[in-house]
Formats: sequence, structure tokens, C-alpha cells
Amino acid sequence: MISLLMKLKLMLFGLVIFGIWCLLWQHIKSCGHLKRKGKTDAQNITILLWHWPFNRTYTLAGDLCWDKYRMSHGCFLTDNQTAFARADVVVFHHHELKRGWTHLPLHLPRPPGQKWLWLSLESPTSNGPLADYNGVFNWTMSYRRDADIFMPYGKLVPRAATGNPDDDDFILGNKTDLACWVVSNYKHHQERSKVYHQLSKLMEVRVYGNWVKRHLSDRELLPTISRCFFYLAFENSNWTDYITEKLWRNSFQAGAVPVVLGPPKPNYEALVPPKSFIHVEEFKSMKDLAGFLKKLTLDKKSYASYFKWRQHHKVKLYTDWRERLCTICLQYKRLPAKKLYKNLDTWANK
Repeated sequence: MISLLMKLKLMLFGLVIFGIWCLLWQHIKSCGHLKRKGKTDAQNITILLWHWPFNRTYTLAGDLCWDKYRMSHGCFLTDNQTAFARADVVVFHHHELKRGWTHLPLHLPRPPGQKWLWLSLESPTSNGPLADYNGVFNWTMSYRRDADIFMPYGKLVPRAATGNPDDDDFILGNKTDLACWVVSNYKHHQERSKVYHQLSKLMEVRVYGNWVKRHLSDRELLPTISRCFFYLAFENSNWTDYITEKLWRNSFQAGAVPVVLGPPKPNYEALVPPKSFIHVEEFKSMKDLAGFLKKLTLDKKSYASYFKWRQHHKVKLYTDWRERLCTICLQYKRLPAKKLYKNLDTWANK
């Protein structure tokens, strides 16, 4: 029979073993060596965001990429510039560089193998000249499909088999306006402004935004646009692959057929089904376009065909900068190890 003293010793020994095991477990997790079922071993990559885009900060605590996005574990995100010497990738958002709110750390010794990534989701019109950055960056993240990391404003993803696609009531039941357009940064010389003024003489276009002092809150945006048959998804400038939230959110998510003005039609078709949008360039004149739109509203079957993609797909928007950073880790192994943009200005302004 085991004595009481022996039982206490065994319990104490068990607690010690358990404590050591817990410490080892925490160490393994913090070092990124924990192998999770169905996932590959952690890559142990440190991504340093040199400055937050548009000065909007978010928490980077914990195993964020795995816990929040199930993307990758062992991907460590930080915005602490003191981590520069041990960072595998340093990310620079162009807007703050252009504004002079921050500067490249050219005065610091750059560790061997460290990659610098140029990040911009703006068009060349907004980015301005980039010759000062020639020979500086290894990788790019952009809406451009030929960027090292392609980061669109949105994309279509397969709808779960158990998903419930939106029915015809959503598509057709609440339409009261022919077309609508949300615009705040209006400039009369832009192509989209010229097209709008021509169209508005031929058909009704309900306009919202700061330009006409009819602001829509985030809560009001999609319900308001959903009452329109068509949305004028006009980009503020026409550049390769520059297709913004005007298509993905304002049109597709709201349930309005997008009438697009931006890159050529094949550029759109590379990202979305051919008959999910109407391109301005398909028509010889604005009169022809206006006539087509009016006629389409009278043919419910033809109009509904522009939403056929909703049966099997849904829209995914990229809005969180942290998710974009996690994508770097996800693609890290396939990115070119030896690359330098000797002429970033030429590449970015195509």
C-alpha cells in the first residue's frame, strides 16, 4: 500500500512534468515549429511593414495569418522598425513614400537575402514618377496580374455546395432606377466624367457622393445601389488590370449590372465571366449604349442572365491590409530569390 508521503511525491513529480511540458509547448508554438494536421511546417518568415497604409493601424498580435485567415502559420507580422535587421521582407506602401510621410531606410545596412517589396493598389496616375526607386525593390504587390504578388481589389470564389445563391427577388424585385453612379473625387477632364455627361442626356442616372452632396454611408451604399438596374463602374483612369471596388463591391455585391469603363474588355474577361458586365467600348455611340440599357430592363430573362455567375460563385473583397501581408508568406517560396526592379518606373507605368 502506497503511503501518503509517496502519493504526494508522485503528485508533485507529475505537476513538475506537466509544467515542463507546457513550457516546451509554448516554446514550440512561439518558434513556429508546431506542425498542424493537414498543414506544412511553418516557414518562420518575418514580414516588417515599414509604415501603415494611409496611417490606419491594426493589431498584429498572435499567430494572425493562421488564426484569422487560415493562410499560413509561422508567418510573423510586425510594424516595429527595430525588427529591420531580422526581417525577411520589408514592405513599403507607396502612398506614404510619395507624400514624404516616411522614407526608405537607406542609411541602414541591408541584411543579405532581405527582400524589399513595393506595395501600391493605386494607378500610375496616382503613383506619379517612380524613377527614384529604380534599383531598390526586389518584389511588387499590385492589382497588376504580372506583379510578383497579384493583389486584386476582389475576385470571384466558388460558392459552397450548401450555399444559398441570391434569388430573383434580389436581382429583379426591388429595381426602381435605371442607373446610378457614386462619385466623390469628380474631375471634369476625366474620361468617365465625359461619358457620364453624354449618357445623362439620354437616360436617367441617379448620382450619389460628395460631388453632388448626396453622401452614402457604408450601411446605405449597397442597399441604395441594389435598387438600380445598372451601376456605372467607371474607373478614374484607364490602365492595365486597374479594376477596383467599383466592379466588385458597388456592382457585383450590390446586385447591379456593371457598365464598365477602364481597361479593354479582354482585361475584364480575364477576371470575371464574359456576360457579367457591359463595356462602354462595345458601343459605337452613347446613344446606342443608352438604347441597349433601356431595352435590357424590359427583358427580365436577358437581364437576369448577367447574374448567372451567382449560382456558383460569390464575391470576395480584399479590404484588410493584414490579409494582404499574410499573402506574402503564402507565396514566399515561389517568389524569385534573385530579382531587382532596375526600372520600376517603366514597369509600373505600363
